[in-house]
Amino acid sequence: MRWKLLRRRLSISAPRMIVRSHLPWPLRWVAVALVLGFSAALSLWAFEVGKGIAGLDRSSKTELDLLRAELQQLREERDRAQSIANTAESLLKAEKAAQDQLAQQLKQVEADNLSLKADLGFYEKLLPAASDGPDVRGLQVEVAAPGQLHYQLLVMVASKSQAEFNGRYEFLLQGSLDGKPWTFVPAGPVKSLRFRQSARVAGFIDHPPAAVVKTVQVKLIDARGAVRATRTVRL
Repeated sequence: MRWKLLRRRLSISAPRMIVRSHLPWPLRWVAVALVLGFSAALSLWAFEVGKGIAGLDRSSKTELDLLRAELQQLREERDRAQSIANTAESLLKAEKAAQDQLAQQLKQVEADNLSLKADLGFYEKLLPAASDGPDVRGLQVEVAAPGQLHYQLLVMVASKSQAEFNGRYEFLLQGSLDGKPWTFVPAGPVKSLRFRQSARVAGFIDHPPAAVVKTVQVKLIDARGAVRATRTVRL
């Protein structure tokens, strides 16, 4: 019996045997990782060597240099454009300031022109008088406020040989008050007047606010109390 078993094991029909080495799993994983890392490094080295052989590195470097040069050029053009824009903005601000200044000057010129026209209207009657005595050559009266008038008075003597005038001037207001005729001589200090050739005076006349003034008359009265000249204007 034993002989039969021994012969079966030694013959061709004996069972197949497999010899396996016992290696721990962590060591197996380390070995696999080392093999994969070595393969990846070898592949990367082969890729870099291939790029160097094909001239890809030089082409990429040249292209990168060109891109950097174009970027620098674009930056310089941007800086120039920004400088031009800043200059244009400064010029626009200066032009606007100049226009505003010219507009103010124009307004001042128009105001001066109106003032000159008013003076011209006041002095337009400066013509030689028929007599050698004092004369009222201009009287302007306008309403300044309720119960108050503003006046400008121009008096002159036509003859240069005429003696100096020394006297005063008075006003006489006429109109209506409460629906009735109204005459008013403004009270107050004496309005003295002394001149040799001409004089221009201005001031205010106060009157009752309810009165409607229709005419204003001025009188030149000399030192003896004689009326030398009169002038009347209508409102």
